[in-house]
Amino acid sequence: MAVRGRNIFITAAALALAVALAACSSVSGPEPETNRQTGQSRVTDTDGGFSLPLFGGNRNDESISQAGIGVNAFLWRASLDTLNFMPLRSADPFGGVIITDWYSDAARPTERFRATVYILDTRLRADALNVSVFRQSNVGGNWQDATVSPDTELQIENAILTRARQLRLSQGRDER
Repeated sequence: MAVRGRNIFITAAALALAVALAACSSVSGPEPETNRQTGQSRVTDTDGGFSLPLFGGNRNDESISQAGIGVNAFLWRASLDTLNFMPLRSADPFGGVIITDWYSDAARPTERFRATVYILDTRLRADALNVSVFRQSNVGGNWQDATVSPDTELQIENAILTRARQLRLSQGRDER
């Protein structure tokens, strides 16, 4: 009888592992951005207004966090809009992390940048956002880390906050 109980347990554990692995395999990486034009938002509006059902809540909820994620939807969208010129490497709307891939301007091919945005709160506040920018220079065919002015990160944060406020204000006007 003990052997049969152990076999049932092993079978159940194997089944649970198979289900867990199958769920992981259905998660794919970021969609290819071959159809997106430079300056075009990664986030699309389906109803002409600002509505992201993924974030839960209703259109009047500033934090937009009831049954959704733990970050502010306006900051999320504003971050994607502000960094839309850089290729997207990873975006986690549940953790509030956006990571871009290396971006090199055609005018300066020996220099490339990468950004990481952390959205830390459900409220639309300046301290709910943290941006890190990384820079590399090509020296002799090898990419080497270079310094980034702290002012650069602050300027990107301010641009994201400005865009988030614009989104918030435009949403308020749509509902009146």
